[in-house]
Amino acid sequence: MKTSKRFSIPALAAAIVAIALASPIPPHAQTVAAKNSAGDNSLGAPRWSVQVGKVDPGDVAVASSFQIAIYESLLDELSKTKQFKQVLRDGDRNAGSASDLLILKTTVQQYTPGSETRRAVTTVSGATKLTVRSQLCTREGTVVLERTINGNVRFMGSNLRATHNLAHNVAKAIKQSSLPEPAHAAPVQSGQF
Repeated sequence: MKTSKRFSIPALAAAIVAIALASPIPPHAQTVAAKNSAGDNSLGAPRWSVQVGKVDPGDVAVASSFQIAIYESLLDELSKTKQFKQVLRDGDRNAGSASDLLILKTTVQQYTPGSETRRAVTTVSGATKLTVRSQLCTREGTVVLERTINGNVRFMGSNLRATHNLAHNVAKAIKQSSLPEPAHAAPVQSGQF
């Protein structure tokens, strides 16, 4: 007796559906559950608010357009991290009522203006480079975190791309660091209400 090696498409589809339904938790849901249990700040842990201060040029001659671009990029990148309750601008009235507020101070330490034309022609010259000192401070002036961060654009892109890269690196450094618990965090109550 000769057996047939052909598969029935409806039978194959039914087998795939049966296997999929037999799995209790889809693989993508397992990944989300693992990420949430690994310490996601959005699950109720107290979080800081941050106020981004104006960029201090220090002793470096930096164009005001670069200072503004750094400032705006910092606001954008810090918001993307979702690490803070609020990301506030310098002078925002809501900062006065924020109980757990950190202030981000950014001082330019080094700036090398680049050339988009040189970068387009050769890969060894024309890089725009920025180095800043970033500090997260409490209202009282206590430094919670201090880092020296670099941002640059070496190949393709406008000179202002260095400010975006810098802000991304600042936000990444803050996210990877372990900030202390906010002092005004409400203690966790257990027992009866």
